[in-house]
Amino acid sequence: MKKAGQFFMIASFSAILVACGGEDSSDSEEGNSDGGAQEETSSLTVYSPHQTEIINPIVNEFQDQTGISVDLITAGTGELLNRVEAESGNPLGDVFWGGGAESLEAYSEYFTPYVTSEDEHIPEEFKSPTDSWTGFSALPMVIMYNESMVDEADVPTSWEDLLDPKWEGQIAYADPSSSGSSYTQVVTMLFAFEDDGNDGWNYVEDFIEQLDGNTLSGSSMVYQGVSDGEFPIGVTLEEAAYRYIVGDAPVGISYPSEGTSAVPDGMAIIEGANNQANAEAFLDFLAGEEVQEMATREFNRRTVRDDVDPPEGLAPSEEIPMVDYDLSWSAENQDEIMERIRRIIIER
Repeated sequence: MKKAGQFFMIASFSAILVACGGEDSSDSEEGNSDGGAQEETSSLTVYSPHQTEIINPIVNEFQDQTGISVDLITAGTGELLNRVEAESGNPLGDVFWGGGAESLEAYSEYFTPYVTSEDEHIPEEFKSPTDSWTGFSALPMVIMYNESMVDEADVPTSWEDLLDPKWEGQIAYADPSSSGSSYTQVVTMLFAFEDDGNDGWNYVEDFIEQLDGNTLSGSSMVYQGVSDGEFPIGVTLEEAAYRYIVGDAPVGISYPSEGTSAVPDGMAIIEGANNQANAEAFLDFLAGEEVQEMATREFNRRTVRDDVDPPEGLAPSEEIPMVDYDLSWSAENQDEIMERIRRIIIER
């Protein structure tokens, strides 16, 4: 299995239309942007799989500062990427904001290369080598547990611990065919156990067997399920679990000792965007110090910038064991990996 020392999801939910802006973009207004002649409008259409508690404050601030009206379409990453592909040649969206970088990389042909104005403050591992996407935040994967249901001595601290018979059918885990974070978690497991004689698949098969047929339809159901006591443990995103910790929910997290991953979620300009200048302004805004500090302070997300401190209370990045996660390999082999997972589930 190929390696590269990079920190580098796909989620799918029912589509929701959220109108964060006012009027639709108009094709009748023309003007010049800083990048050259193009239509100039006061609108922007954003596709995003992010939760509304993250989206709304940032979008509202952007609208207040720029006067650009944002129309937001939310759904799972996979669903939105399929929409981008279906609309290619006649795009209805301008910006794709969210979803794992490996997912965006797999669809890079549908995005316009763009280097943000904040590029000098963003390390290379958080940017596409072809500039098709830029990272928004780094997202380590963790084991989340309910402190009221799991004794301190039984807290899982490794991927291997999840195979303990006591956890059979008790692990909150989203179906990787509908959740990008779950797909990233599977690939992380493959890298963590790549020397098992079967490129990590021995562990993945055992893990799927341990689920006992119980998979959830969306990644949000994992951290909600653990927090609500429906499951004692689950595999989820650090930032999602930590929001419950700071909210005084009886939950905790651990970083698997064999190594985890911190794949960034990305942002990109859709190829042929009708509001190119506004799309560029939005990506610059998201990558800017103000928003990155907001994401760290309000949403407990690890920044992609080298000049913004990580959230208080989280483990320093250098203390978290990491696998050598090869984003390109994960993106290129996504179909094959998903097909193999489907076969394992069918044959169990």
